[in-house]
Amino acid sequence: MSFAAVILAAGKGTRMKSALPKVLHPLLGRPMVEYAARAALEAGAERVVAVVGHGAEDVTAALEPLGVRTALQAEQLGTAHALASARPELADWDGPVVVTMGDAPLISAATLRGLAEALPAGGGMAMLTFEPPDPAQYGRVLRDGAGNVARVVEFKDATPDQRAVREVNAGVYAFDANVWDFLEEVDRDNAAGEYYLPDLIGVYQRHGLPVRAFKADDPIELLAVNDRVQLAEVERALLERLREKWMRAGVRMILPETVYLEPGVELAPDVTLEPGVMLKGGTRIGEGAFVGAYSILTDSELGPGAEVRPHSVLEGARLAAGAVAGPFARLRPGAVLEEGAFVGNFVEVKKSRLGPGVKAGHLAYLGDAEVGAGTNVGAGTITANYDGAKKHPTIIGPRAFIGSNSVLIAPVRVGAEATVAAGSAINHDVPPSTLAIARGRQRNIEGWAERKRRKTEPSEKGTSMEEETTS
Repeated sequence: MSFAAVILAAGKGTRMKSALPKVLHPLLGRPMVEYAARAALEAGAERVVAVVGHGAEDVTAALEPLGVRTALQAEQLGTAHALASARPELADWDGPVVVTMGDAPLISAATLRGLAEALPAGGGMAMLTFEPPDPAQYGRVLRDGAGNVARVVEFKDATPDQRAVREVNAGVYAFDANVWDFLEEVDRDNAAGEYYLPDLIGVYQRHGLPVRAFKADDPIELLAVNDRVQLAEVERALLERLREKWMRAGVRMILPETVYLEPGVELAPDVTLEPGVMLKGGTRIGEGAFVGAYSILTDSELGPGAEVRPHSVLEGARLAAGAVAGPFARLRPGAVLEEGAFVGNFVEVKKSRLGPGVKAGHLAYLGDAEVGAGTNVGAGTITANYDGAKKHPTIIGPRAFIGSNSVLIAPVRVGAEATVAAGSAINHDVPPSTLAIARGRQRNIEGWAERKRRKTEPSEKGTSMEEETTS
């Protein structure tokens, strides 16, 4: 069914106790309002307009990449007034309009589509309803004999029999094209002096048009966010959805309640995620890959069978099939480990490509480097890539051996099958198959311990030789 969608996103959200507009508070790495926009687009909305108020520029910027238009509600005079504010953006739209909430991120595309399809064929409106575990102070939805909505009774005005009704108004609606004219018949003769969308129920009925109710299957979809506690509750629900989705797709999660992942993450079957893993952004993990406990991966890619061992941090990194990182590895943006490469504990890699079979077992920094296949990088090795003004590359050929505690001062090249002796500071190119030694010559001073002991022993006067020298 063809329809437009209007997202009501103008509220300040003072109960959030934050300078950030309520609908921009992040849920699993995305602004809250983005969930409402994506659901409307996925449901088939041909045009989506968000009504904005507080923080309008920031909300507009957040929604622009999705192609969502925005309309300003300069003065906030209720939900019907907010819908009227969207009319200029829909001036050339003469079809149905679905109105949803920017602070209710759990409403699914299927529910919005079902609500739009519930619109009466000959004209009218439909409203989304649900049955919460505790209807508490919600307005009760009373139906007539045909199943249409007769009216919505506020809790305080309801009789005991009416309060026994569990179906309540969710505040999400679908209207036919009459809505723009009918909005002019909504008044604000109420305690708050505001224009309310539920008043359109009576307007449609006065014009002889039916009001249908479409009941949501899962009440949790209607959870709205008004404070930090509800924000956490909604985020928990979103996480549970994602975890269940991926486990049913063949992913193993050990203690799934501890695993954090975001909507842009993609996982293949037979991936294993240990406790405390965090997967963010557009991270993609291939079949049979393993992510160890308390590792954090952001916008990174693991090929089939790749392994990230516990307590590792990857950002913008890529591991090919069978590559291994960690434990306690840090791979920064541009780090690439080709097939079978291995970096171990406390190795940091930045904007560097490690060829197939490269090994850097521990305590190394590889920045702006190209490391050829089969090379071994010893503990404590550093590519000194920064001269105080610019970054420079280090190129290491295949099957080279870089001894422990070496410093490769870029720009520099180490040829294929060359060896850099441990403790060397290399600032000139090393030809292939060459041994490079760049360190001070070793001196052994015999009798050093005895001389040091005599120097610090007390003299007959009760002071040390050192004290006499310095007094």
